[in-house]
Amino acid sequence: MLTLHHVRAVRPGPAGADAVVVDGARIAAVGRYEDLSAAYGGRARVRHWDGVLTPGRYEPDAVALLESAYWPDPREADELGTERLTGAVLAALDMTDTRWGASARRGLQRLLATGTTALAGPFTHPAVRTAVTRSGIPVTTTAPPTGDLTPPAPANFTIQAEDQTPLATAVNGRLLYRSR
Repeated sequence: MLTLHHVRAVRPGPAGADAVVVDGARIAAVGRYEDLSAAYGGRARVRHWDGVLTPGRYEPDAVALLESAYWPDPREADELGTERLTGAVLAALDMTDTRWGASARRGLQRLLATGTTALAGPFTHPAVRTAVTRSGIPVTTTAPPTGDLTPPAPANFTIQAEDQTPLATAVNGRLLYRSR
């Protein structure tokens, strides 16, 4: 499936680039919206964003954030708050595999909301590893992946508002987070 993302700018990218074409899990083209729309518009789903397209973010502390912290369920906000819990507070919780998996899914959503498109691993807790695998976010045990937006790079990117707040995050061409 082709998707044409029209943004204010692509950084890094060619001068004047304000659009990217995604074909499946890969970037097919980067350039001016008018040119890419003429070439792909009839076959592509078009999305317009009031933001700047940039490479996604690599999270080097993913293991600690997902295996050594609990991300409370919104239904627990009155009792536990909304921020991640660690240390003695975490140790006092009854952490079943089900609860670890649900926490990891909420933590992954928080990471996607920051523009994260790659995680440092490996993950050793089975429920957390399952959540990460199902999310589709790439895990690496080596140096972080480069933020390449050149075709045919993987379509891992974020679209940021003027204040650099992520509006959307795509991993392997799939839009996994959007703020509105």
